[in-house]
Amino acid sequence: MAGDVPFGFGPQDSDDDRDSNSDGSNSQPPGFGNLGGLGGIGGAGAEGFDMANIGAALEQIGAMLQSAGNNDGSPVNWDMANDIARKALAEAGDPIVSDAQRRAVEDAIGLADVWLDPATEFPSTAGTALTWSRSEWLTETMPAWQKVVTPIAEKVQGTMQSMMPGPEALGGGSMPGMPEGLPPELAAVAGPLMGMAKAMGSAMFGMQVGQGLAALAGEVVCSSDIGIPLTTGGHSALVPSNILAFGEGLELPDSDVLVFIALREAAHQRLFAHVPWLRSRVEAALVAYASGINVDQSRIESALEGVDVQNPEAIQAALASGVFQPEDTEEQKVALARLETLLALVEGWVDDVVDGAVADRLPSYDRLRETLRRRRAAGGPAEKTFATLVGLELRPRRLRESAALWQRLRNEGGVPARDALWAHPDLLPTAEDLDDIDGFLTRTSEFDTAELDEPHSDDSDSN
Repeated sequence: MAGDVPFGFGPQDSDDDRDSNSDGSNSQPPGFGNLGGLGGIGGAGAEGFDMANIGAALEQIGAMLQSAGNNDGSPVNWDMANDIARKALAEAGDPIVSDAQRRAVEDAIGLADVWLDPATEFPSTAGTALTWSRSEWLTETMPAWQKVVTPIAEKVQGTMQSMMPGPEALGGGSMPGMPEGLPPELAAVAGPLMGMAKAMGSAMFGMQVGQGLAALAGEVVCSSDIGIPLTTGGHSALVPSNILAFGEGLELPDSDVLVFIALREAAHQRLFAHVPWLRSRVEAALVAYASGINVDQSRIESALEGVDVQNPEAIQAALASGVFQPEDTEEQKVALARLETLLALVEGWVDDVVDGAVADRLPSYDRLRETLRRRRAAGGPAEKTFATLVGLELRPRRLRESAALWQRLRNEGGVPARDALWAHPDLLPTAEDLDDIDGFLTRTSEFDTAELDEPHSDDSDSN
């Protein structure tokens, strides 16, 4: 597990921060009291309830949510995420792709395919080489991000909904902290307030996803830089402005850097195009992680104490203050280990394939490979994304062991023996196999592949 936590998850605010008003004072503002008790709204208790204050609060929150765009009930406000990301990219600068850059990318991908042909059993994909600006990367990968982030947000939102008091509890005052004799006017509006809290949570996720994707768009060098499949169709796609930044300070020809990135991108595309079950296996591992999230309800209740419902920004700040930090359950640990191992196997295979493809063709290869290794170790896009998105950090140790395993397979059985392990998910090494490469190679040589079913295009057997 990484020290960072998923989108929508952040460091816990201190008690002093939670007790502060937006004006910096330390007195408790009028607000919720706690999620189960709404008696202090508008600064009035059960006997001094002021309907006018609630009406004003509903108006302000409604206007804020309306301005956030259409959400369609999703746990993530994707309109907001897209808008925030685009604005951030525009402010930071998003160079337009030139015709010369497009030609250079096409040439680099073409050369990479020639070099890769003898280095892997998987043939070149039929996809066209694409050249993206940062905003084009955002647009083209957004559907994939929706599939990745939504299951996590749904689980968090479901936990929050289970904590919200229903109309019966509100009317009867049976929730913890609920005052007896709650006015019927308050009970009538509490339900809509909870619905708005749900929408606020969706907006909060949208804001953080948008900020995260904007930062990521400024760093990724190609469509496969994150490790998970973000595109379909086998198209290799490079981001020239970020590739130039990757090569800064290396004092190497830009063409060398471009070919190096093209080789890795083209290898990724070959793997996912010709291993039909791999994409669904990665997606299933992400969903399995999401299903293992258990949110600490007391953390949410504590963060919402004293929040002023007439201040939408205060509600949003409370929801974004680290209340969604997931508990470290055994189920989640297993899911994380499975996902981490699978992604390490993909990256390790790509490392070995590119090693074999380059040979002595690219004199700067060792320097470029070392730059990539340092980028990973320091927390490049893949590590940062998973650390903030799903609480997962791709450990360099796992990647090195994975690459070492694929290299051993290639050295001892050739390229066909190495690539044959992708024929069926049951053939892939586990985390334990990466710890015992010799034992795995012995077991693999004795394994009768005739006992396996035909490879599946879905992931029904992954759990």
